[in-house]
Amino acid sequence: MLDTDLAGRTDAFNPAELLLAAVAACMLKSIERMTPMIQFALRGVEAELHGVRQDSPPKMVSIDYELIVDTDETDQRLELLHKNVRNCGTISYTVAQAVRLQV
Repeated sequence: MLDTDLAGRTDAFNPAELLLAAVAACMLKSIERMTPMIQFALRGVEAELHGVRQDSPPKMVSIDYELIVDTDETDQRLELLHKNVRNCGTISYTVAQAVRLQV
């Protein structure tokens, strides 16, 4: 179900929300894929995203995100994980080339 109704729907994502959900899912998948490769231990992870949309012409101008990682790893190791997330996720990397995607 998609929110394409002009009146809006509360039970479905609109296109902008779908874009943000796709970026978040890509980041989370990258973390799942990278943690065993770099032997990174974590207990859980969350992604929070906020998009800024411009009306005319209609476009997403920026996406801010926060990755909340429950871990005992060092800041240096967290930065390594973040670097891999930024550079290895198909959707997040593609979006970052078109829109300001920042922490």
